[in-house]
Amino acid sequence: LMLIVLIQCLFVLGVFLTCTHTAKEATKKTKKAKLYVPQIDCDVKAGKIINPEFIAKCPPGCQDVKYRVYGTDIYASFSSVCNAAIHSGIIDNTGGKILVQKVAGHSGYRGSFSNGVRSLSLPRWRESFLVSEGKPRKGVTYPSTLEYSSSKTTAVKSGNVSVPTGYAVRREYQTTPVLTPATPMATTTSTPMTTTMDPSTTVPQPTTTLAATRTTATAAKTRPGLHRVRDMAFRGTSTSASNRSILRHNTGAQRQEPVPTFQRAAGSPAHLAMETDSWKSGLSLFDTGFSSKEELNPKPRESISQGNQNCKVDLSFLMDGSWSIGKRRFQLQKRFLGNVAQALGIGSAGPLMGIVQYGDDPSTEFNLNTYANSKDVRNAIEKIQQKGGLSNVGKALSFVNKNFFLDTNGNRGGAPNVVVVMVDGWPTDQVEEASRLARESGINIFFVTVEAAAQSEKQNVIEPNFVDKAVCRTNGFYSINVPSWFSLHKVVQALVKRVCDTDQLACSKTCLNSADIGFVIDGSSSVGTGNFRTVLQFVANISKEFEISDTDTRIGAVQYTYEQRLEFSFDKYSTKQDVLNAIKRISYWSGGTSTGAAISYASEQLFSKSKPKKRKIMILITDGRSYDDVSVPAMAAHQNEVIAYSIGVAWAAPDELEAIASEPAKEHSFFVDDFDHLYRYVNQLIQNICTEFNSQPRN
Repeated sequence: LMLIVLIQCLFVLGVFLTCTHTAKEATKKTKKAKLYVPQIDCDVKAGKIINPEFIAKCPPGCQDVKYRVYGTDIYASFSSVCNAAIHSGIIDNTGGKILVQKVAGHSGYRGSFSNGVRSLSLPRWRESFLVSEGKPRKGVTYPSTLEYSSSKTTAVKSGNVSVPTGYAVRREYQTTPVLTPATPMATTTSTPMTTTMDPSTTVPQPTTTLAATRTTATAAKTRPGLHRVRDMAFRGTSTSASNRSILRHNTGAQRQEPVPTFQRAAGSPAHLAMETDSWKSGLSLFDTGFSSKEELNPKPRESISQGNQNCKVDLSFLMDGSWSIGKRRFQLQKRFLGNVAQALGIGSAGPLMGIVQYGDDPSTEFNLNTYANSKDVRNAIEKIQQKGGLSNVGKALSFVNKNFFLDTNGNRGGAPNVVVVMVDGWPTDQVEEASRLARESGINIFFVTVEAAAQSEKQNVIEPNFVDKAVCRTNGFYSINVPSWFSLHKVVQALVKRVCDTDQLACSKTCLNSADIGFVIDGSSSVGTGNFRTVLQFVANISKEFEISDTDTRIGAVQYTYEQRLEFSFDKYSTKQDVLNAIKRISYWSGGTSTGAAISYASEQLFSKSKPKKRKIMILITDGRSYDDVSVPAMAAHQNEVIAYSIGVAWAAPDELEAIASEPAKEHSFFVDDFDHLYRYVNQLIQNICTEFNSQPRN
């Protein structure tokens, strides 16, 4: 009996040990759960990946100029993901894992050189992304397969012509998974789908919202010895300089006035709303998703004035609060700004005014929407206390470009953005790069310089000719030099007249809002109905990136075969949605290919009716060699200041594409082997248009 009991006990013990071992093994397996990380190529752009947040593996060798990057810290979505990660320092040229988060579009992207990669600047783009170390965030499920946006057509043979059936397919590409340990987390798996539908209908895409928070960090202090600053010895030749009680190099020893303290708040979340309809334009493409570095609550307004309706501008004055200006001159500056506010006639339907004071670092005194009449603005100016510090104008311009002209701060969109920089003597940092980025964002920069450097002092100026490097145009309109702070009151009316002359505010014009763009579309028989719809989608995708109105960019279209047809003129439609609807309604013509005659027709019917000062841009799409000569009509168009871009597909002749394109031809002509690949050149075309615009002389 005891033997039977002993055997039973040993059996129970064996079962217990087996269960314990099984549980331990299960626990080990759970701990060793793996995350399959998809690998992407160096040329993959964030905008082509539908997933709003993902971890990916970059291969070696992505640090190459051909993989272009736009922005710094936050990147435009048509940047190379992997090269952006190298630029940001997350990985190096050997590759590695990265975490990518999509965020909303930004109003401006700053180029820089970092970690061996030169990123480029861009005025604005509809979508951005952030790159960080490739570690999963707690509670977030990451896809093991990335979903790419693409447009493909299925073709069937009809005689000797390949005729697409006209169905758009959105495909998902399975990339090579890389097995990497991951933090255990609850996961849910969604089944990838491939959807086929008629291109004449809209193409639904998933709408995903991603909240991301961007924290604005305080800029690093100027390194000691980086900038030489003027002192009493430098100013000894100036009669007024001897009266200065506080010197530019003084960092606070003689500081007698209190400096107001501002509470700095983290930026508000940026939200990404991905497009749900490739034809729709009603989305906010250029929302920045960032809030001001200074979180200022608008103060109660005593009264709201309509203001001077002949001067509808959004104004930011950069007020010099450096120690070099001294107490008395700082008061003269405040009096000047108060007089300007009175002369402007501040009001909701006229000019709005805010002030940023700069020294070592800039800070907002009040925003555009804080006060709605001149009296309140003047009272607020009187209460401003001097900050002190150096004269870091470049840092102040960067701050205004990124943080001041936001919708939350009262920026009205339809009113030109103007910055007036007050400078005592000269800046103590570089202004050229910050000014260029501000101009490319559409900000009109004026300088009011007081007591400029004497001949003996010019050796101490960090950036010679800093005004010409900063202002919107170098023709003298954007700069006023005053010999003394005591004569500053004499230029009040001159300054007001200039900032209110909206016709002269050239920097309000950007590459996206200052052109007449005419599309010349090949409708010949070789194109086919399905491919023609693909061409129209290409035209729509380009058009919707521009700011379209009767005063901004205007769009026109011509279709041609042996003959030509004006589909719609520049003055036909004045909203983006109307233009996109008109493109969608264009019917396929079919016939021969007389490209030369089409260029002449577009020159006469479209570009001869362009508005003065508008940039005339022709974008011609063709799939074959022309039956007539293209060089003479193209040369005539070039002589009439038409900037011509040629896009050839399949059987297009390279020599004709180069003849049609403006110089340099390699930047104005493109070739694709298939209509399905046209989408690849949307971003490149817009980038080239903007690069060409930003390289214009500023005289």
